[in-house]
Amino acid sequence: MAPPESPSRATAVLVHGAWHGAWCWERVVGPLRERGVTVVTLDLPGHGEDPGGESDLHADAARVRSVLDEIDGDVVLLGHSYGGAVITEAGVHPKVTNLVFLCALAVDASESCITAGTEDPDTARISQEGRIQLASGFVPNEAGTAITLTREGAIATLYNDCDAEWTEWALARLGPQPLVTFLQSPSAVAWREKPSTYVVCADDQAIHPELQRILARRCATSVEWPTGHSPFLCRPELVIDLVAGLVAPGA
Repeated sequence: MAPPESPSRATAVLVHGAWHGAWCWERVVGPLRERGVTVVTLDLPGHGEDPGGESDLHADAARVRSVLDEIDGDVVLLGHSYGGAVITEAGVHPKVTNLVFLCALAVDASESCITAGTEDPDTARISQEGRIQLASGFVPNEAGTAITLTREGAIATLYNDCDAEWTEWALARLGPQPLVTFLQSPSAVAWREKPSTYVVCADDQAIHPELQRILARRCATSVEWPTGHSPFLCRPELVIDLVAGLVAPGA
């Protein structure tokens, strides 16, 4: 009798959030590859090592789709924070079998990152200022087209539970984020079509955990971690275990 076939392995594609780049997955990529996971990271236009200028949500989604086009086989597509809006649009790609929203903005067709979840009556319990808490650290450029974060704002909202060394490492790499990316609605809504998992980060100081719990209802399954907004830096093993489990169920 022939031995049973090993479970097929999908490729994990990791999409960063606002101000970040592919660099943010530094503590995740190596360990995933050591566990036999094929993992792809990318810079959205104008981020990380990409030399492009200011982009928008649709161009960011197009960048992800272009990466998916080059992959053979199934894909588990993960988006962090703003990256959730990107994978919402890009995730209808036929190679995507699973979506992961990591404390992410799983927006609907009529929503932007700014208005995500606000039509749900439960959001009335969260103050407007509290929903997207990192807005207090926004610094617009002279033209008003892009936003950076103050050092203090980034530490308090993005890296509140990260150690000092990794926090400084990340702060040195943050870049500007086009304002328009927060204001656009997706042209497709992948979480309505594909299996999805939402990760609520219960100590998140950037996107209110209660808003995350509301958005998590849109996904097939959800988990909750006792972390801030950047678990890939403070608790990378959680991200590694989740992704590894999804790319090869039962392996």
